[in-house]
Amino acid sequence: MSLEARTQTLGQALLAATRPGRSLLAQMREQLQWDEKLLAWAMEHPGLRTQLFRLIDTLPALTGSGEISRHMQEYLDQPEVELPELLKHLIHFTGRESLAAKTAAQTLTTAVSTLARKYIVGENFAQVRHTLERIRRQGMTFTLDILGEAVLSETEAQGYLQKYLDLMTQLAGVDWGCVPQVSVKLSAFYSQFDPLAERTTRIRVTQAVTQLLRKAGELGVAVHFDMEQYKYKNLTLAILQEVLLADEFRSRTDVGLTVQAYLQESEADVRELVDWVKSRGYPVTVRLVKGAYWDQEVIWAQQKHWPLPVYRRKSSTDANYEKLTRLLLENHRYLYPAIGSHNVRSQAHALAVAEALAVPLSAWESQVLYGMAAPLAKALVERGYQVRMYCPYGELLPGMSYLIRRLLENTANTSFLRQRLEKTDESALLAPPAWAEPTTPLPQIESFVGTPDTNFAEPGKPEQFLAAITQVKSQLGQTYVLPHCSTERLLDSVNPSNPTEVIGRVGLADATSVQQAIDLAQKAQPVWRQTPWQQRMDLLLKIADRLAAQRPEWVAWMALEVGKPIREADAEVSEAIDFCRYYAQMAEQLERGHNYDVWGETNRYRYQPKGIGVVIAPWNYPLAISVGMVTAALVTGNCVLYKPAEQSSVIGCKISQFITDLIADLGLPAGVFQGLPGWGEEIGPLLVTHPAVHFITFTGSRQVGCQIYAQAAQLVPGQTHLKRVVAELGGKNAIIVDASADLDQAVQGVVQSAFGYAGQKCSACSRVIVLESIIQPFVERLWAATASLVIGAATDPATTVGPVIDAVAQERLQTAIAQAKQRLTLVGERPAPAMGYFVGPTIFTDVPPDDPLAQEEWFGPVLAVLRVADFDQAVQVANGTDYALTGGLYSRTPSHIQRAAEELACGNLYINRGITGALVGRQPFGGFKLSGVGSKAGGPDYLLQFVDPKVVTENIQRQGFAPVAEEL
Repeated sequence: MSLEARTQTLGQALLAATRPGRSLLAQMREQLQWDEKLLAWAMEHPGLRTQLFRLIDTLPALTGSGEISRHMQEYLDQPEVELPELLKHLIHFTGRESLAAKTAAQTLTTAVSTLARKYIVGENFAQVRHTLERIRRQGMTFTLDILGEAVLSETEAQGYLQKYLDLMTQLAGVDWGCVPQVSVKLSAFYSQFDPLAERTTRIRVTQAVTQLLRKAGELGVAVHFDMEQYKYKNLTLAILQEVLLADEFRSRTDVGLTVQAYLQESEADVRELVDWVKSRGYPVTVRLVKGAYWDQEVIWAQQKHWPLPVYRRKSSTDANYEKLTRLLLENHRYLYPAIGSHNVRSQAHALAVAEALAVPLSAWESQVLYGMAAPLAKALVERGYQVRMYCPYGELLPGMSYLIRRLLENTANTSFLRQRLEKTDESALLAPPAWAEPTTPLPQIESFVGTPDTNFAEPGKPEQFLAAITQVKSQLGQTYVLPHCSTERLLDSVNPSNPTEVIGRVGLADATSVQQAIDLAQKAQPVWRQTPWQQRMDLLLKIADRLAAQRPEWVAWMALEVGKPIREADAEVSEAIDFCRYYAQMAEQLERGHNYDVWGETNRYRYQPKGIGVVIAPWNYPLAISVGMVTAALVTGNCVLYKPAEQSSVIGCKISQFITDLIADLGLPAGVFQGLPGWGEEIGPLLVTHPAVHFITFTGSRQVGCQIYAQAAQLVPGQTHLKRVVAELGGKNAIIVDASADLDQAVQGVVQSAFGYAGQKCSACSRVIVLESIIQPFVERLWAATASLVIGAATDPATTVGPVIDAVAQERLQTAIAQAKQRLTLVGERPAPAMGYFVGPTIFTDVPPDDPLAQEEWFGPVLAVLRVADFDQAVQVANGTDYALTGGLYSRTPSHIQRAAEELACGNLYINRGITGALVGRQPFGGFKLSGVGSKAGGPDYLLQFVDPKVVTENIQRQGFAPVAEEL
């Protein structure tokens, strides 16, 4: 009998043993329990499925029947949600505290708790023991997984490890008649788990794994290591392979790891594992699963513009699964295959392959999830096969995210279990999976496709950037003197992580330099103005290509000169490239202009350059903002005088040099673009007030920005135009966290937004406004996560918080923190390294809304926590500053999300995500009030600020005739 024929025979037998008496959708018309009704409705109504699962996800945060009933109405009583009649009657009530509302809330809570108990083996060890003993009586073994919150801090990571040590001790105290097994996730052993920080991550995780394996060996408990998101895969495998080759653990066979068949690299991973286990000399378990994060992987890859790591079609994953099943079973002498699936076809194929290869029954096993495929597991056991049940345990509410994944899997159109319940034709259920991967890429829904950041999970990528840092370090201390600048007046730019290290010496411009540069610009402006739009667009594309080719070097310069950590510097290079390409794309639209012709007359609306522009750039985004402001002015036909910040003067010189070189390659005069590094207070006013200057583009402090705005408004002798000022002046940005928020997301997002780049972003979160009902658990986790951040030199891949920019900033922040301690409640202050301009992340709580910390931009790693009674007060407090740049909300309450979108005063509002890292063409950036003036950078109307519109109307009628259509 052929392998396929045997698969069909075994499949038919398993289907017969697991055949349900009635379809679930038919049963929904009968007296089912509420939990079964919810599943049936979700399968039948796609709109209800989405909203229902969102509501279930929110339940852990809701307290009281009033809040639950309110959220039921907000999520389910929507026009796009098709409600079954029974559910419609349940939620159509008036008053949150009415008897109907309380009944609805209790019904939903009971139904969801019942659902959760179907997938979770217990909330305490007594319940777990009872369930596991029942599983053992059914002839199956088990693996136990602890559910819980995300690991955001080292306190939580240590707690995760301790829970497993305690669990293994409890398991060892019971005679199970088999070796008990636990399943763990490596990323939970270290809160800063990061492929970029490979060395540090390896050290910290290896310590935890070593402790776990030692204890497991003492107690006689097996350990299996789960696989998580794709970004963790390579580092997870590398750590486990290294640990399990150590002399202490090399002979251990009670360990295992996991392969996900939906990953395109999975076959290569299995073949590598086979070679590795052969060299090890002792077998390990390899659990084969299809994968649990498909949607997340697709979304993440599309957002980041990275290649898709998973197969796009379920049938392709199934086909790959069968290929890997055979590969594992062929190597059963070296490893122990564990085939995890609820798909009867997949399990039948495994049985057929095992028979064909004469694999002993003791040499492999099948695995299923608790609550997902009990009839299949029973059928396999009755036929003499080894079956292990994967058993999550823990409190129901922390386990809600696990429940959502199971519900999504059960109700998906491609789910085998759903197809089985819906009475899909059995021949279709058992048909061989077809390889159906599309050859075309996923369609882009963005009009502008941005540049991908570096995926540091790719092998060799971190090393590439570390090598660039070493190379750039060999160039430190050089002198940079641009045209017009002095060779005698030099500025030393130092490394804020190590101020004894001079990055470079820069020749400074003075009043004479400014006048010489303006003279050249005036000569070049007529030439540049007449240069075709396409040629100017090509310049931007060449700048983008040069930046892309030199990405690691630019990252190194930013890490060294302005203390920007590697990952954030990498994102800044992407942003600079995107500015170039996006503005080139926008310029193409400007070039076309608009035609408003009528009979006998043409009306042409066109754009012309303003003239000479001054760009005054900041130090915190020395590459991206500089390049963005400069290229916007250049592509619209204006000559540019560029003054970089003193603290990033070496990077400014390098930008000036390579843009000047590219312009020279076009055969254009040097005056089109000129760099003028210098002291801002010395040459800034000269540039701003010069009568030949038409516009000023500035990013920096409110004080300087307002001064520029005032100076530019003054008409001076020889000036025949009004100057345009485009200014971004910072913010006092707030994130609101309400009672329905996912605290895992909220804590992580606030920490990243507040302390990324040491809080030195105009978009950084400096205020977090928290409802008092959740402020205690939020602040506790917030500080624990903050206390776990790695503070150090920006060139260290493990660093998450680098230095502040210079001694002045350090002293200003230290003084302000010391004064704040005298009037505010300090949550915690991280100690900072002695060498360098470091300020440890600091958090104050119960900060009054009118306190200087809640009103003034401190521009550093200092966060104010403000307590509010309700959402109304939260909105009022958030809007109670002079700024309106960025804002955020963490909430799962639809009405709060809608109100935030309408009422929060900020130019960029981010909901349920961090508030920094705006992307060109996707999240155009800029604010209002005292956060600045002008259109949003990286937006469709930004270039309009650098041009003057002009309409040309021509009468084309001559002697009674005009070029018109002959027929009407």
